[in-house]
Parts: sequence; C-alpha cells; structure tokens
Amino acid sequence: MTTFRQHRWQSFLQGYEQRARILISCPDRPGIVAAVTSFLYEQGANIVESSQYSTDPEGGTFFLRLEFDCPNIAERKEEIEAAFAPIAAEFQMRWQLRLHNDIRRIAIFVSKAEHCLLELLWQWQAGELIADIALVISNHPDLRETVESFGIPYVHIPVTKETKADAEAEQIRLLRDYQIDTIVLARYMQILSPAFVAEFPGRIINIHHSFLPAFIGARPYERAYERGVKLIGATSHYVTDDLDEGPIIEQDVARVDHRHHPDDLKRIGRLIEKTVLARALRWHLEDRVIIHGNKTIVFY
Repeated sequence: MTTFRQHRWQSFLQGYEQRARILISCPDRPGIVAAVTSFLYEQGANIVESSQYSTDPEGGTFFLRLEFDCPNIAERKEEIEAAFAPIAAEFQMRWQLRLHNDIRRIAIFVSKAEHCLLELLWQWQAGELIADIALVISNHPDLRETVESFGIPYVHIPVTKETKADAEAEQIRLLRDYQIDTIVLARYMQILSPAFVAEFPGRIINIHHSFLPAFIGARPYERAYERGVKLIGATSHYVTDDLDEGPIIEQDVARVDHRHHPDDLKRIGRLIEKTVLARALRWHLEDRVIIHGNKTIVFY
C-alpha cells in the first residue's frame, strides 16, 4: 500500500469513526420514517444524509437509506441492532446496518483486456476507491506484472470446458481464504456456473459491453455494427444465473454513426465500460444500492 493511499485511508477512517448507514426495504405504510428516525434519535444519533423512495404509497415497497453519526457506534453496533429488531419486525423490514469504516475486501476477476482492471487499480491507488483489493484472479497469465506492480497478489487459474468445475472450486477456496466480500468481473470472459453464483448472491458485479438488454452475450460491438445502431453503451449489473440479465446498477452511452467500424465501437466502448464499472462499484461500496427483485434502487 503506497504512502499516499495510506494517508487517504487514514483520513477517511479517522473522519468517520462515528458514522454508520442503515438500508431498509419493506411494505409501504405510514409511520416508517418516524419510527426509524425516532429510534436513531433515542440512540443519540444525528442523521447526516437521508434518501427514500416508494414504488407506490398504496401497497408498494418503501426503500430508505440513512447515514448517521452515533457516539461509540462500533462498540454499540450489536446492541443497536438488537434494539432495532422489534421495529424491523413490526414493519416487515429487510434491513442492514453497516459501519462507514467497514472496508470491504474485493477480488477482481479479469481475462486479457486491461482497461476496466486498470481503472479500478488507479482509483484504488489514488485513494478514490475505498476498498481493500485483496487479489486478482485471471484465466490468463498476461496481466500478472501489471497487477503485482500495485502490490496485489495475482492468481492464474486456467479455465477450459473440461476443468471449469475444478477451476471454480479453486477460485471459491481462494475467495473464502481471503475473506472476500465483493467480486468484480472486470471483463472476465467466462460464464460463472450457477453453483458459483449461489455462493455470493448480490455480491458479484459484472461489466457488459453493451447497453442491456440489447446485444446480450458475445460479440456485442460486431452485432451493434451489423444492426447500424446510433448509440452504444455499457452496463454494470449484479450477476445471476440468467446471462447478462441480473439487476442493473449503472449504464451509459455514446453516440456513433455510419463511419464507425467495429474497432471504432470497441475503442469508444472501452471508455464507457471502465467508467460505468467504477461508478457501480463505488455505489455498491457506499451501500447506495438496494436490490429489488431484478431491479435496483440506487440512491446516488
């Protein structure tokens, strides 16, 4: 870890020692916000950020994200969770309380394309991405030197049709050993098995090089060129068993025209891909994303 990044992390951690976040989703009804905010007030908390949304005030689902400062929150977290449990039960809440300084451990999966990986590493090195990138796993050896120059372990696990099950078993073992919380597929050109995805529900983030739901699967830029599209894009989403159909976190687009050939689309697309993936990961790390069925509520 570089001295500059250490300084940024120390400043981040010291500045938010008393801060926490609570994320809630539940059936909408009157009194939810009053109950939650009154509870936090009774705990001595001061709310510093609040976002809420309802799919429908009459019988819909209500979503709430609060950031608050609370004295000795790290020591009192379990006590506060236990005290909040009756309120959560009354309103049928799905909820989680996370400390602001609870830094997630990340594993990045990559194949040969380096642009998304490098964007994450650069932001991490600069202290802009507050996470612990614990290791990088690849099915190719090509990016070892690049990754290890950042002081991050690089594990090469070849994957073939015949060895896929064994390769995934080794990957899962490493992810458990490294206590990984979040997996980022930074143009990892392998389809994960349902068994692998089931190990990490809602914790695998992918970047797909098209504006989903258009051009699901392989060769999206070539297919976009053949279709003569005027917009290309990229989509970051959570991984599910359905290929490229998981809950979407972030998307962006760029205009193209008849003069752009497939290589031009790929060049333009690389910038969109790395930007979209970095945004999606940051919002995930900041607990700004709530999964709702096959959609997401994102409190920017």
